[in-house]
Amino acid sequence: FNMYCSSTDQNTKNHTKTFRRNNIMLSITANENQLENVANKLLQQFPEERIFCFYGEMGSGKTTLIKKICENLGVQNITSSPTFAIVNEYHGHLNVPIYHFDFYRIDDIREAEDIGFQEYLYSGSYCFIEWTEKVEELLDDIYIRVDIERIDDSTRKFTAQIIQ
Repeated sequence: FNMYCSSTDQNTKNHTKTFRRNNIMLSITANENQLENVANKLLQQFPEERIFCFYGEMGSGKTTLIKKICENLGVQNITSSPTFAIVNEYHGHLNVPIYHFDFYRIDDIREAEDIGFQEYLYSGSYCFIEWTEKVEELLDDIYIRVDIERIDDSTRKFTAQIIQ
């Protein structure tokens, strides 16, 4: 069963949404002003999932989207990407931990193992992961893959699907 729908935002360009029920998929083309909507749709489309892996080139908007998702979860004090710390812990509406990983600077997968990465994954808390390519072999559970493609300086295509 496939359902396709599109809508027009009054203040910005058109954006298209694609939904698939069997292999659940979400696809949205949006600009920076629409990121809150993208964040909401991701959380609504995948309400039971807790592991979100973000793929995209440097500067594509991974950190910015994760910040919007965390804001939607009630996090109020997001300062920066955890590029140097590897992981930041936030607390939202329910005062449960939300983990934001940035593996850009790791050189060896053992660095992720050393911080207990897999324990975070099994914690039941939200885990938002940037530069997942560097730790993919440690993911053995179901997760949401979010691809971010640069369309132009202000527009991105966000595609999300469940990986099993």
